[in-house]
Amino acid sequence: MKNTKNNSWKYTLGFALAIGLGIVNGLLPTQAGMTIAQFLSDVFVRLFKFISVPIIGVTICLTIARLGSGSAEKSLWKRTLGYTLGTTIVAAGVGAALYYFFPPENVTAAASLPTGIEAQKGYFDYFLSVVPDNPLAPFVHGHVMSVLLIAIVVGIAIRYIKEKAAQETILNLLTAVQSVLFFIVRLIIWLLPLGIFGFTSICVRDFQHGVALNGLGKYFILVVSSNLIQGLIVLPLLLAFRRINPFQTMRNMYQALLVAFFSKSSAGTLPVTMACAEEKNHIHPTVSRFVLPICTTVNMNGCASFILITVIYLMQNNGAVITVPTLLVWVFIATVAAIGNAGVPMGCYFLAASLLSSLNVPIALMGIILPFYTVLDMVETSLNVWSDSCVATLVNKDVGKELQKEK
Repeated sequence: MKNTKNNSWKYTLGFALAIGLGIVNGLLPTQAGMTIAQFLSDVFVRLFKFISVPIIGVTICLTIARLGSGSAEKSLWKRTLGYTLGTTIVAAGVGAALYYFFPPENVTAAASLPTGIEAQKGYFDYFLSVVPDNPLAPFVHGHVMSVLLIAIVVGIAIRYIKEKAAQETILNLLTAVQSVLFFIVRLIIWLLPLGIFGFTSICVRDFQHGVALNGLGKYFILVVSSNLIQGLIVLPLLLAFRRINPFQTMRNMYQALLVAFFSKSSAGTLPVTMACAEEKNHIHPTVSRFVLPICTTVNMNGCASFILITVIYLMQNNGAVITVPTLLVWVFIATVAAIGNAGVPMGCYFLAASLLSSLNVPIALMGIILPFYTVLDMVETSLNVWSDSCVATLVNKDVGKELQKEK
């Protein structure tokens, strides 16, 4: 325990030191200092591309392949998936609506940054490019949406393999690959202060050339507001519509919500969430022990909102014109991408960086967002756990009585 605390303290100090050195390097740039900063920034962009695309593919594939496996109730996973996708789409939609009505100002003048976005390409052309003509090309070239499409199709195919031995072999192989990828993620996070030094240096240097920070504050408010609207208005209204008392439900789950806020881990909070759901919210154990673990993987309301607002904001900062069709397309993309955030540390951050990199959008601004991400992560994790609790409560309303009769 002592070693863990020591390591955590050392990492926090290294993180703060990296930001401080980056600010100094950016304010007093030298050729050697900025060369190193640019090198580190490029390395971590490549690492994001390297690790995020396969993690998204493997995680979504496993999630879909395992949905409903081991459950005696065939309809249980379908109801869970329905509520999960519904609430996540709404969360992304709330973020899109807030962005449309209250767009934040650019941090950097759009004209001063290169844009890798193919603005003249039509949406039909974009969707056509998502359909792969080679099974390896999306992974080689980092085409995230093509990887998502492959993962969904393969995941569905695995679920319907009739030979159980073959199915288990594939699932075990993918699980092993996922474990290796998660280990690599831990290594990247351990080295992340180096990347933060590079990102911070470049951003501070750019700020020296007439960058305004007022838009960043509005971006932060948009992310937090979209989470609060989803958690305090949308989800309670959904419960009330089904004649479930939202205030009582939230009060019964307050311990899990507090743990989620301070731990910033839906997976780590899961035991507390299940205990509150069963003992205080009186959710049938079959429902809570099936629904909540799945929701911990796929029900990422906060992540969907963060991905949409962050990606759109950085696209705008790099010259893209944000229209209603753009926002609608990204509601879908953010919803699907959020499903891939399966307990990976800083998962939303990695997913957003990966999507931006695949569009050739410079992600130096992510280095300035990162120091605020701890606060955003607390709010997002609380929303995720609250949404998980609401989904479990709704599913219990649908099938709980039937399960009680069977007993």
